[in-house]
Amino acid sequence: MMAVLPHVPVLLERVVSLLAPAPEGVIVDATLGAAGHARAILQARLDRHGHAELLGLDRDPDALALAAEHLADLAADERVDLELVRARFDALPDLLDARGIGQVSGILVDLGLSSMHVDQAARGFSYRSDGPLDMRMDPDLPTTAADLVAGLDEHALAGLLRRYADEPHAGRIARAIVAARPIGSTLQLAEVVRDAVPAAARRRGGHPATRTFQALRIAVNAELDALESLLPHLVDRLAPGGVAVVIAYHSLEDRPVKRAFAAAAAGCVCPPGLPVCACGHTPEVEHLVRRPARPSPEEVAANPRASAARLRAVRRLPEESP
Repeated sequence: MMAVLPHVPVLLERVVSLLAPAPEGVIVDATLGAAGHARAILQARLDRHGHAELLGLDRDPDALALAAEHLADLAADERVDLELVRARFDALPDLLDARGIGQVSGILVDLGLSSMHVDQAARGFSYRSDGPLDMRMDPDLPTTAADLVAGLDEHALAGLLRRYADEPHAGRIARAIVAARPIGSTLQLAEVVRDAVPAAARRRGGHPATRTFQALRIAVNAELDALESLLPHLVDRLAPGGVAVVIAYHSLEDRPVKRAFAAAAAGCVCPPGLPVCACGHTPEVEHLVRRPARPSPEEVAANPRASAARLRAVRRLPEESP
């Protein structure tokens, strides 16, 4: 029997509306998860084109197994060409090269943390349930959150919290973590962080440990490094008319996406005042979603974890004739 999805795909209707009309060809879901987006995209492409091709990537073998189960009926459809690969999303250029695929019709990158990770205490992502300090999306990664908490000195810990979470109390939290070692569980770490944050700050916003857990997770999984590695290839790997969609959840993710898409959409980049263009630079893409799309109040009510999502999308322009 098909597994029940452990999460609701974020901005699902908007994602499908952007990728369903893309030219015929391969769609890449670079962050497959439980395949909620992938399933809807495949069905929409079948309705539109009569056939559908999708390459799905995920670094988590548990996610791939769940996705394969969720997509089993579509995989059995002779009109569907489906391949699921265990890989981090920045491996996409090499994976396409290995398959002889130069360009694709669409790419989806959903940078959010999957609910299947948060809801499984044993994965160590949540400060709300007790579990080991793991936080690895790929269980074969060599470094866990526990390794960082136990091994980094106070200065390095504070720097990590500032860099990956803009934590305003990074110094206090780092000192408290070092003083409380050994820290063996998610709830123990959450309590240490909560007690380190000033009482006035604890009364504002969400859980005081939110930023600390975010920073550790990003560091363990090298999430921003992977994003920076992928972004230069997103536009190059799109066929003319192809669409790239990226969903980010905090400014550290959204800023580089915004910069990359803006650079690809820019025309002449010559200094102001030149009488004629000397750079010859022409736009490679057009914005489909320039100002980030956000979930509706109804979607947030149904899926509170979608509240931080922001979506950007571009379409590759036709190549100019020489």
